[in-house]
Amino acid sequence: MLKTPPRPRPAQHATRGFTLIEIMVVIAIVGILFGIALSSYQSNVLKTKRQAAQSCLMEYAQSLERYYTTNTSSPLSFNGATLSATAACATSLASAYGFTLSSTSSTYTLTATAKEPQSSDASCTPLTLQQDGTKTPTSGCWP
Repeated sequence: MLKTPPRPRPAQHATRGFTLIEIMVVIAIVGILFGIALSSYQSNVLKTKRQAAQSCLMEYAQSLERYYTTNTSSPLSFNGATLSATAACATSLASAYGFTLSSTSSTYTLTATAKEPQSSDASCTPLTLQQDGTKTPTSGCWP
């Protein structure tokens, strides 16, 4: 029996690359993941700034209570109380919130009104805090 010599194998390509479809699938997956991550990040930024504004309102409320107890007029009053324009919390949030105070002799209302781009947090603006501890809005915005 004679053996036939083996056939030469076809030359294999030394380099193998990706097809255009494989690259397009990878780009689509990365794009979807980026879209999900970006929306989650933006949502967390809104929540963080909202919580900082709530803390600032609480800080202002404490200063108003100190004003009320140290006011030398009789009867004790919130009249004449002002918000410190140089408060650290207000200056760090100046691009996201504006803070206002409305007061009478025995009551006050602190308000944090959202500015752009924080105003997209529409269900939680404006944030208010009153002297009796009433906070609005009440639906999931305050801890």
